[in-house]
Amino acid sequence: MATFGERFKMLRMEKGLNQEELIKEFNEKYHYSFTKSAVSQYENDKRIPEINALSDFADYFNITVDFLLGKSDVRNTHEDDFTQEELELLEKIKSDPEISILFHDLKSAPKKKIKQLLKTWEFIQQQFDEMEDEEE
Repeated sequence: MATFGERFKMLRMEKGLNQEELIKEFNEKYHYSFTKSAVSQYENDKRIPEINALSDFADYFNITVDFLLGKSDVRNTHEDDFTQEELELLEKIKSDPEISILFHDLKSAPKKKIKQLLKTWEFIQQQFDEMEDEEE
């Protein structure tokens, strides 16, 4: 798994911020006085923020502290960040073994394979729609 520094830099870059922009925004929001030097040390795994700052960084990036520390690959476990439809889909995936297997396989599938699967699925849907139209 990634180190704290690798995760911190990745998250900063995902926000499209340079080190100075990140610190300015973070310091204003959470009332810290971090410097660019501190961020550089974080990103190079020279030091790690105190626990309260870690928690605030996790909040700032909308991730878990464990993800930030590189102890987990789960970014966020807050169910309230999902729509009702997404929660229902997650529940369906968890409760149906066949669907669970499909999504497990898709997780590591190459993009080309996923695109082909989507084309096949669209074809099947079209066939079912045509069958329904013929029945009417």
